[in-house]
Amino acid sequence: MKQITKHVALAVAAGAMLGFAGPGGASASAPDSLDWTRCTGPGLDPGQQCATLDVPMDYSDPDSPEIRIAVSRIPAEKPSARRGALLLIPGGPGGDSLGDPSGKGQKLPRKVRDAYDLVGFAPRGMAPSTSVDCKLDPADISMTKRLPWPAPDGSVDANMTTARRTAEACARNGGELIRHISTANEARDLDRLRAALGEKRISAWGVSYGTYVGAVYAQLFPHRTDRIVLDSNNDPDHTRVTRNWLAAFETGVEDNFPEFAKWASRTGNPNRVARTPAEVRSGFLRLAARLDRDPLPWPGAHPPRLDGNALRQTMLSSLYDPDDYPTLAKTIRAARAGTVPPAPEAPPESVLQNLAAVGVGTICNDVDWPDSAAAYQKGVAASRAAYPLTAGMPRGPMVCAAWPYEPKEPAVRVTDRGPSNILLVQNERDVATPLAGARKLRQALGDRAVMVTVNSTGHDAYLANGNACGDATVSRFLATGERPGRDVYCDW
Repeated sequence: MKQITKHVALAVAAGAMLGFAGPGGASASAPDSLDWTRCTGPGLDPGQQCATLDVPMDYSDPDSPEIRIAVSRIPAEKPSARRGALLLIPGGPGGDSLGDPSGKGQKLPRKVRDAYDLVGFAPRGMAPSTSVDCKLDPADISMTKRLPWPAPDGSVDANMTTARRTAEACARNGGELIRHISTANEARDLDRLRAALGEKRISAWGVSYGTYVGAVYAQLFPHRTDRIVLDSNNDPDHTRVTRNWLAAFETGVEDNFPEFAKWASRTGNPNRVARTPAEVRSGFLRLAARLDRDPLPWPGAHPPRLDGNALRQTMLSSLYDPDDYPTLAKTIRAARAGTVPPAPEAPPESVLQNLAAVGVGTICNDVDWPDSAAAYQKGVAASRAAYPLTAGMPRGPMVCAAWPYEPKEPAVRVTDRGPSNILLVQNERDVATPLAGARKLRQALGDRAVMVTVNSTGHDAYLANGNACGDATVSRFLATGERPGRDVYCDW
């Protein structure tokens, strides 16, 4: 959900700078072709190209109006070695990969870049594709509102109020498109993109929520897949979907906080916060409780106060990448002294509104959520007792608790039926997509997949927070098709 994560908003902002026209009418291109033009925008490879693709808003209605999907690519660097196209499937829901051919795609080894056109896109609802906006109250787009952090006493009453207000705004302002944003429809859009690219089969590198999109695509269109890499993997349980991913933060934080605690207690660390890892943990819990009682003003932040939940959200965001540990440590040190660090940077409100709307549409349309406040309250109480670092948030009610629409179709069940051409790569310590959830996806895929477990910490494994062994294994698979004969553990 993962964008429910901090990284998504920045990715969305990048998509707005790629030289596409604003959202609105359909492209003039034929549905089965793409009219490529040079992209414009800062930081882009001069070889990156842009196009738009028309797809049905509602795949179940032959007369459905069309919406536009924004697409980007960098062609394979060695035409004689070209194998096909590699879809870069973003996290989210609420992320896009329009800038990825020029960004993370350039980290791919030369043999991979020689073999594939690198293809990015903005999923349905995300600008500059035909976009959706719920026009939420600005207070409701903060991370401490989009995630269901409960009140200091554990009450979910305010969460339910926020859910109702958000759901009503989306029903009022989201238009017909808000009802047709889902993982299954994103997978269908990707198959339309495959056809428009002229490919009989498509390869993909899906990250975070993109692993679920990739798995659903491989389920719906198994024989249109070539080499599929799923990186930082979600539990695919079709009866719960995002509810499971939210709950996974309990174990994800417990898997990762000890790494932060070791770093934050290390002698010589200028951001040291305690003498021992145990003191880092106990001190964090005491500070969060103190800020619950007595928040600090935080000018420029959103919301403009450092309370216990703002500290917990800073903790959650900082555990995505060990490079962000100093952000949490500096916040702890400042709050202990009764001050605050500089307010974190945020994308423009319009970007956050778009991100929130796509996230809401996807998670609520994929699967039905309970609407009983009492059931959530019971889960939050149990979670607070067992996992104090996350204070019950992973069992709280998101906007889907008040969503006025039933899902238009059941969530896709990922199974072991299909070709054996999937490679999972997974860090052992990942706050957002814990190893336990990745193992569930591995089990669901059966003999279709092999998993590479990486002895590393952080979200996003391949060419990011993983290690040399894991990177080499994935690169070899993409470049040559060679895949380990069984699950492997990469220790270095």
